[in-house]
Amino acid sequence: MTATSSEGPRPGARLLATLATCLVFASLAAQPSFAQTRELSGTGQLIDGVAAVVNEGVVLKSELREQTREIVARLREQQTQLPPLPVLERQILERLVVERIQLQRAERLGIRVPDDMLNRAIADIAARNGLTLEQFPAVLAQEGIDYAAYRQQFREQLILEQLRSRDVMGRISISEREIEQYLSRQQEAALGDLDYDVSHILVALSSAATPEQLRAARGRVDEIVERLEAGEDFAQLAVTYSDAQNALEGGGLGWRKGSQLPTIFAEVVGGLEPGDVTEPFRSSSGYHIVRVNDVRGSERVMVNQVKARHILLTPTEVMDDEAVRQRLLNVRSQILGGDDFGAIARAISEDIGSGAEGGSLGWTEPDSFVPEFASVIRELPIGELSMPFRSPFGWHIVEVLDRRVHDSTEELQRRDAIMALRERKFEEEIELWIQRLRDEAYVEYRI
Repeated sequence: MTATSSEGPRPGARLLATLATCLVFASLAAQPSFAQTRELSGTGQLIDGVAAVVNEGVVLKSELREQTREIVARLREQQTQLPPLPVLERQILERLVVERIQLQRAERLGIRVPDDMLNRAIADIAARNGLTLEQFPAVLAQEGIDYAAYRQQFREQLILEQLRSRDVMGRISISEREIEQYLSRQQEAALGDLDYDVSHILVALSSAATPEQLRAARGRVDEIVERLEAGEDFAQLAVTYSDAQNALEGGGLGWRKGSQLPTIFAEVVGGLEPGDVTEPFRSSSGYHIVRVNDVRGSERVMVNQVKARHILLTPTEVMDDEAVRQRLLNVRSQILGGDDFGAIARAISEDIGSGAEGGSLGWTEPDSFVPEFASVIRELPIGELSMPFRSPFGWHIVEVLDRRVHDSTEELQRRDAIMALRERKFEEEIELWIQRLRDEAYVEYRI
């Protein structure tokens, strides 16, 4: 089972300070309901316009206006100098187009987020801010955010997360040789012991780029470098020029362990001081410019671990969510009646890695799992079998076998190596994957 995490759309300026440390995806801003974004025609009738046609769907002008309003407010709050409005709108429209393409693919693949899963994820965000799920809508309303629109935005984020996990993360493999080489490099360098706050500008290039497109991209990179050397703000240039998915956040990747930086970044930031900017460098996804915003040391800590085992079943076209849940209820009754958990896991669990081990997940930190899974194993008493519950990967039953506080230096180094290598490959592959989807899509701009 892959360890990921999710967050909801931005719940307003006053909550951002407390949400900043616990949210991961910060690119989608909450939108009011559709009716609130439409205009009145001269006859008093509500109208809307099409900003772009995307395959069989559209991006509405109202969506573009609302996203622009939200992002302009956020950039001003961050004191980032705004690019010209047409430039900003072009960036925002392209993001909306790319998101629509991904959501359309997710729909074709049957990826859905049921209400119970959505409620658990929102409740987790509310709990991190000292609120209950019942209190959360009122707090959002105080920030001027419509709760129904917030739920829809959050649902779409979870769908995109599942899609990216399926299409990108699920296809990434890490060899034993890669792990050993990584650990060897970590012993020789202090990079992995430091935390880096970095920002990134990407000038994307298709794998089938023509010589003319290559020259145009290089010219665009040279212009960015000239403007940086002239003292212009990196974040503003990222908003204006970058093709990366975090462009509208000023290119910021946030704080990351040196070991968790994308491979192409880790190779260039070592030894750089806060404020330093790399020379442009090329990768398979295009040209990159990286700025080191800050660097800090890290400390080793003892960790809380659980030893657990689980059985995973995933819905299909033949067996929907309710059918899978009912099947796991029957499996749970068999185990409680004396049948062997491990034997059943080996026979039916669809988590290939743990299924072969009788469902065993070994000693693991709860936070290494997705929130839905982590919340269950944190609270489940030792030796008790959970009721079936949903995560982005499907339906689970889980049993916690033991708990400990452990300084598992070697194990953590190895696990962190696998996670870091996977994350690095994911960062590099996601842009290529998005470019491929974009190249294959029919997009017609109407503005």
